[in-house]
Amino acid sequence: MKKIVTLIVLAFMIINCKNNPSEEVVTANVIEPTPESLPFIWESANLYFLLTDRFNNGDTSNDVNFDRTKETAKLRGFKGGDIKGVTQKVKEGYFTDLGINAIWMTPIVEQIHGGTDEGTGVTYGFHGYWAKDWTRIDPNYGTKEDLHELVKEAHARGIRIVLDAVINHTGPVTEKDTVWPKQWVRTNPQCKYDNYENTVTCTLVANLPDIKTESNENVELPPQLVEKWKAEGRYEQEVKELDAFFERTGHPRAPRFYIIKWLTDYITEFGVDGYRADTVKHTEAFVWEEFKNECDYAFSEYKKNNPNKVLDDNDFYLVGEVYNYGISGGKYYDYGDRKVNYYDNMFTEQINFEFKWNAKESNYQDLFKRYSDVLNGDLKGFGVLNYLSSHDDGSPFDPSRKKPFETANKLLLSPGTSQVYYGDESARSLVVPEAVGDATLRSFMNWDSIAKRKRTKEVLTHWQKLGKFRAKHPAIGAGVHQMITESPYLFYRSLTRDNFKDFVVIGLDLDKGKKLLDVSKVFEDGEAIYDAYSNQEIIVVDGTAVIDSEFDVVLLEKK
Repeated sequence: MKKIVTLIVLAFMIINCKNNPSEEVVTANVIEPTPESLPFIWESANLYFLLTDRFNNGDTSNDVNFDRTKETAKLRGFKGGDIKGVTQKVKEGYFTDLGINAIWMTPIVEQIHGGTDEGTGVTYGFHGYWAKDWTRIDPNYGTKEDLHELVKEAHARGIRIVLDAVINHTGPVTEKDTVWPKQWVRTNPQCKYDNYENTVTCTLVANLPDIKTESNENVELPPQLVEKWKAEGRYEQEVKELDAFFERTGHPRAPRFYIIKWLTDYITEFGVDGYRADTVKHTEAFVWEEFKNECDYAFSEYKKNNPNKVLDDNDFYLVGEVYNYGISGGKYYDYGDRKVNYYDNMFTEQINFEFKWNAKESNYQDLFKRYSDVLNGDLKGFGVLNYLSSHDDGSPFDPSRKKPFETANKLLLSPGTSQVYYGDESARSLVVPEAVGDATLRSFMNWDSIAKRKRTKEVLTHWQKLGKFRAKHPAIGAGVHQMITESPYLFYRSLTRDNFKDFVVIGLDLDKGKKLLDVSKVFEDGEAIYDAYSNQEIIVVDGTAVIDSEFDVVLLEKK
């Protein structure tokens, strides 16, 4: 049952309104967060991003398929991670202990069968971005049954599943993988990236055929797919579904709509909760409006057909990878000759490539205040996905993992959605000898270090404490930030959504040992509060919380 508590915090209103007139005021009849009443809000989610092949090997029997046995360059072949491995960690409670409430996996569709050398040695499509057949899960990753189980087990624990959508290109051409028909793809010119046209209507790199997403021409299925489906005994079924899709939508049988149909099937069949869209700025903006419409339709159909599996009334989540977009741009990405708004009618959020620089250049207060102001101002109603390391960003915040505690503090306590890249929480090094380019970012998850190294366990514990606190309090990511005292550094976050209100007080870089903290702006004298970091209860006396702990962090909430 929801607890109704009466909170009178006049000082909260009187003292702080002069500093931030738009600041929310905590008033009476606040619904105290409980597991039953806690809303899931995408703008405050703690999202875990993993390479499906590099996280956990749950089934060694599927490690080699399609004779992908060539010797590859360092970290450029399949390593055995799969969907079962992710499910295994879901069941073990790894993600729950980390405060994760959404998981984004790299694409799981069937990849090209051959290997190719892009100048960094022989590489296979272990990363998932080289599609051969969008309608089938690559057997290296698992089966449909595996994905059904993952969604079921994740949802049972309040964890959403986000897949990765590639509409821009097929996989490279190899001795085993022929180029798609010219009505489907272009193989030149290569992008120059100096204006809109030279970023969109071109191939990203050599030997990465570009889907003609601008075309409205009716095209036949690629002959290699027809041959493949017939050999697999599912040609008639696939064609039947395509006919129904085009009849329902009225869309032309243009290349992009085939792919949109294939991608949205994962929503209607499996009930996934979102998509991260790949290479957004390299595809015409209207494509993403069309994609959103079909995703929304598919999600509504899934909910209608599976009422007992519906988690809540959230819309389908779409986050766009507009490479080099930063929060400073507001709703717009600037191509130089054109600015495009990728938020309205397209994406819930954008990946924020600027965050790592902001985190390097700013102290906690400047970083937190700036993001609070923007997300409660120009971007109100939308969000950004903040990250400090990723799979294809060669300039991460802390590649040698010398600052794992600061990384956690800035990522998990900043306003906006947090993207934890696999191994952030365990200080997995992003510097791998002999690995060239982005391969150095993609080593296998360092489970051995978690099991054996004391330092790694200490780092992981810190990430777990902050992550669980963040997951319990949507105010951290989606609320309004206000500093209480500069020294010691103490701040609060407050959030109001409908009849739900949430607020917390957090302190960073505090003295270890006994700490006297002014909490009079938020908590009443005699009130019992709880420090989730040191696991102790405190009674507020004369507006002060006295906390004696060996830590320099406090995470305060109403008991």
